[in-house]
Amino acid sequence: MEPDGAQNPNSNPGAPPISAYYQTRAEHHAVVSSDWLAHAAAAVASDPSADGAAGVDDADPLPSPGSGGGGVIQEFNLWRRKPDAAEAVAAIMALAAVIRSSRATTMMELEIELKKASDKLKSWDATSISLSAACDLFMRFVTRTSHLEHEKFDAAKSRLIERGEKFGEISLKARKTIAMLSQDFISDGCTMLVHGYSRVVLEVLKLAASNHKLFRVLCTEGRPDRTGLRMSNELAALGIPVKVLIDSAVAYSMDEVDMVFVGADGVVESGGIINMMGTYQIALVAHSMNKPVYVAAESYKFARLYPLDQKDMTPAHRPIDFGVPVPIGVEVEMSARDYTPPQYLTLLFTDLGVLTLCCER
Repeated sequence: MEPDGAQNPNSNPGAPPISAYYQTRAEHHAVVSSDWLAHAAAAVASDPSADGAAGVDDADPLPSPGSGGGGVIQEFNLWRRKPDAAEAVAAIMALAAVIRSSRATTMMELEIELKKASDKLKSWDATSISLSAACDLFMRFVTRTSHLEHEKFDAAKSRLIERGEKFGEISLKARKTIAMLSQDFISDGCTMLVHGYSRVVLEVLKLAASNHKLFRVLCTEGRPDRTGLRMSNELAALGIPVKVLIDSAVAYSMDEVDMVFVGADGVVESGGIINMMGTYQIALVAHSMNKPVYVAAESYKFARLYPLDQKDMTPAHRPIDFGVPVPIGVEVEMSARDYTPPQYLTLLFTDLGVLTLCCER
């Protein structure tokens, strides 16, 4: 059995599956077009400081691919434990390490090995959107090129390693690119509402504060895991004026808000988003009061999913602690995320640019 540095979140078959995202931290699901790398590389290249510390800390170098030496799960866990590493990026870098350490002698053997590693990663947490999509994205992006059919195996393998590592490098810089693109939409004196803890939204606000913009943030508490309290602590440490709201006070406070800024676990084909529970109701309130709802999401979260309603998704649960015993026979809703249709969203900020959301009004 392959060593696993972190407990599988679904190791107890008798309990509802708890997504690893809600036990640690992660980002979610991705499928993008074949020209993703060129567009993303151009976006990163446009910033002369893109090699800075926003996505990669030069003072604390990331482990080199293949350094884990214990299989794809161990390599994945090595990357996942990095404070700023998204779960999807950890999967991409782990699969790149598989190519580097592979002893395959033909492309067919290497693709089979990659497919097995990808399936093992996806089964680690079947409820994670980004983990599954990042694996699929890596397989398509790295292996689907006609040049590989006309090269010797060693040359083809080197090309795969180069593409895989370049893809991971650009994914690591996605948040910085999004933060730069969003700055024109944040004006002095504005008030923003954020929901829960999103590292990409935090990066947006951090850059705005470093640019000496004056703004105020309303943070939902983010029950039941209180991720909003963590977000408020981070913002307060940056000197940003912040106020924590109980989740049920969103409508009460919406008239103070100029814009809503949220992250996303996944961006689906309809243009809607799957995100932390409560995002949908916030978007509904904001839409009814003509407040823009901006979504910040890395392009590796684009998912080939098309949910028709709230129940048309793979269930992802998280533990609920009310602080008092729940009476016997009372059912508790444990869903961790909801689906927000595109008609309630205004703009999508990604490392590929600022996108409008095409939808039926």
